[in-house]
Amino acid sequence: MNRKELIKQIETKESFLCVGLDTDIAKLPKHLQKHPDAVFEFNKAIIDATKDYCVSYKINTAFYESMGMKGWEAMEKTLYYIPPTHFKIADAKRGDIGNTSAQYAKTFFEVLPFDAVTIAPYMGEDSVKPFLEYENKWTIVLGLTSNNGANDFQQKKLADGKTHLYEQVLETVASWGTPNNLMFVIGATKAKDLADIRKIIPEHFLLVPGVGAQGGSLKEVAEYGLNNDCGLLVNASRAIIYADNSEGFAAAATKVAKEYQTEMAEYL
Repeated sequence: MNRKELIKQIETKESFLCVGLDTDIAKLPKHLQKHPDAVFEFNKAIIDATKDYCVSYKINTAFYESMGMKGWEAMEKTLYYIPPTHFKIADAKRGDIGNTSAQYAKTFFEVLPFDAVTIAPYMGEDSVKPFLEYENKWTIVLGLTSNNGANDFQQKKLADGKTHLYEQVLETVASWGTPNNLMFVIGATKAKDLADIRKIIPEHFLLVPGVGAQGGSLKEVAEYGLNNDCGLLVNASRAIIYADNSEGFAAAATKVAKEYQTEMAEYL
């Protein structure tokens, strides 16, 4: 999916919501847990319940890889069930030496038809470049994350005493691609930093997790992060997919997704 198509979906739905399919079989409603294909059945119901209110789905691959072959198959079936109108993200946080990254890129862009994959940039340009070589595919690089460990490296100041490491990462990585194939992960709990981040990368889309269960403010994210093309994909996972653990879980997911969309429409 290219930038123009993504923007069109956002404008049409008046939404920049991304639903995270971080599906943990232990958290599924009891009536599904013994189903032979429980994860896919759950995901299918969530997709049906939320597709009218979101523009993207993010599959956190760890929740599927931990189940071995069965989980990988559930992930693949889920991916193909997502409508072609929706932007599909593999939240895999890959990144390795060039020839290994090339194989990861092949996995998520050729073998599996994801539109984007999340990448850890710690190993530098040659670990990111293989992902950027694909047309109409997106590389989503970790920028400033919501977890406490962000203080260990990302928010350390460089020798000049002014620039944070994450700011240098954003500036450097932005030079490797364009706003048409690069996005950055910025945690919602760092929303007030978005104003400064937009000075570094004004045109890029940002994938913003942390709204909902992690306590991030959608209003603040919109206030500080929106650009002329929206430029945001705000992810909500647990707040939507685990809104209810009864047989009415899908209806509850619809309700929460619609609430997010309604609020987003006010900010666009």
